[in-house]
Amino acid sequence: MLKEVLAGSIVGVFVFLAIIGINILPLILFGLLGGAVFLIFEGQLAAMKGIGKATTGDNISFDDVGGQETAINEFKEALEFLLHPKVIAEMGIRPLKGILLVGPPGTGKTLLAKAAAGYTKSAFVSASGSEFIEMYAGVGAKRVRQLFAEARKKAKREGKQGAIVFIDELEILGAKRGSNQSHMEYDQTLNQLLVEMDGVSTDNQTNLLVVGATNRADMLDAAILRPGRFDRQVAVGLPDKKGRLKILEIHTRNKPITDDVSLDDIAKATFGFSGAQLESLANEAAILALRDNAQAISHKYFIEAIDKVILGEKLDRQPGNEELKRVGIHESGHAVVSEMMKPGSVSSLTIVPRGQALGFMRKNTPEYDQYLYTREELESQIMVALGGAVAEEIVLGARSTGARNDFEQAWKLAHEIVRCGMSGLGVVNADDMPKDATSKECSQILQEVEAEVLQLLLQNRTLLEMVASKLMEEETLDRELFVATLSA
Repeated sequence: MLKEVLAGSIVGVFVFLAIIGINILPLILFGLLGGAVFLIFEGQLAAMKGIGKATTGDNISFDDVGGQETAINEFKEALEFLLHPKVIAEMGIRPLKGILLVGPPGTGKTLLAKAAAGYTKSAFVSASGSEFIEMYAGVGAKRVRQLFAEARKKAKREGKQGAIVFIDELEILGAKRGSNQSHMEYDQTLNQLLVEMDGVSTDNQTNLLVVGATNRADMLDAAILRPGRFDRQVAVGLPDKKGRLKILEIHTRNKPITDDVSLDDIAKATFGFSGAQLESLANEAAILALRDNAQAISHKYFIEAIDKVILGEKLDRQPGNEELKRVGIHESGHAVVSEMMKPGSVSSLTIVPRGQALGFMRKNTPEYDQYLYTREELESQIMVALGGAVAEEIVLGARSTGARNDFEQAWKLAHEIVRCGMSGLGVVNADDMPKDATSKECSQILQEVEAEVLQLLLQNRTLLEMVASKLMEEETLDRELFVATLSA
């Protein structure tokens, strides 16, 4: 109401001045200029606010972080500097200034930082690297100062001797200087962070520890990684089978599950999943059970949730009969080659569209996670990848665009053979190799493997067409039905 009255009064004054013959143009220009300056100044103030807000650790402990035992142990060792500062000082040890958590997205880096605050009984203040950079010069540096000042204030308010400053997406704030030539604000902000970590503005009453998280450590400036700043780097990788089981137990402890659910089997089937994906899997399984009005989550819902997390939701679209037949032959080609190369490897195959896939084959997971592969094992994977396109060519006379992702996967595997010194080129540095030479070797590997796939499927064409026919009839073949079809 006040703004409307004020605006009306100003308009009335201008009209009155114009009536009595006073030139109001200079006043209007002066008013517009003053308003512009006010808006810019107000925008700068608004941009400088809202950083370094005090947050809680949500009572999270290291017991709530599954699948990262090695990272937790290494992290705890570094946190002892906050827990026992006097002992550390008596030993003449320089206290750690920062700990860098490095790992792919969704592996629990933020959870680890929150758990660290609870473990050390320290105040916890967090910010994201993207919050510091604005179009206004000096805003980023000011926000860095505010962040550290807020950490000290929060520690004093809560009567704590230590505070943890957590900066997520550190690669944005700590990128190599000069990499953003169009925006020097990045460099100025990074310089201020380095100053704060060096302790130029010190407060002896509060022990500060900076915890950074990134999935692109290669982008960080060398100055931020030197000793005296981020002294420790803790790798937070994808969990192994034991870790995945622990994470599944954490995320299903408040969910009703039936007796037929084996979390151990689900952990085996989720090789390569991050903690965030496993949490999503447990949540999606519960949603699927709720859709069916089930009282508890059974094994089938977890299996369907795995497919949903990997590929996406089932789609209502229905391809035409000819296209459906092609998809069935394609997936049957994958399955037959996989089963011939490694008996027992096929878990299921389907022509039900899901996400961007018109169909897919799911393989049984091995008893143990595998991290090392021989050339024969890589070539076997290439054969499975090419099996779909070759099957289309044998039965229908031509390939389709549906094999694009398969070809990309096959090319990556062939490139891995070259990079690991298992090709005819011998031991090479693939980065220094001419692209033509690498491409030629990869093409030769793929041609040789494709010839083997063609021969294998021609010898087993009857089986291929039987599986494709059964798949068209049932839409989905589980392991039992697939084996029965092969044995018929």
